[in-house]
Amino acid sequence: MSAALYTRDILRLAVSIPHQSRLDDADGTAEVRSRTCGSRVTADVLLSDLGSIDALGIEVNACALGQASAAILAAEAIGKSGEEISAVRDHLADFLTGSLEHPGPWTNMNHLSAAKDHPGRHAAILLPYDAILAAVKTALTASEAA
Repeated sequence: MSAALYTRDILRLAVSIPHQSRLDDADGTAEVRSRTCGSRVTADVLLSDLGSIDALGIEVNACALGQASAAILAAEAIGKSGEEISAVRDHLADFLTGSLEHPGPWTNMNHLSAAKDHPGRHAAILLPYDAILAAVKTALTASEAA
């Protein structure tokens, strides 16, 4: 592993994930695992009447890059819709595969730039997004069924 991959900023983010407690009254919950690296993220969401995230609980078992990605996302997720989070996830994925020049619009996303040249880490970086999006989908599906 390259020393440049695990920078001081990545390590700082990895230990500062907001919303790290599970929600007892979640509208939607999802757990996703990476088949490539074994990382696991569990997300709970409470949605507003308009479908944006009102509360988030996230549990992350991943490498420092996955944790840093979760910290960036968790800091931005409150008030965002699934569509907004999906757009940022897709932008980040396109950056990681070389289709875009910058990782995304949110604060600290630039710290993920070193991972671009490490495809084995891409799944861990995207996993928090996938977990939150799956939890939002579960919440919206439950809401429609009610």
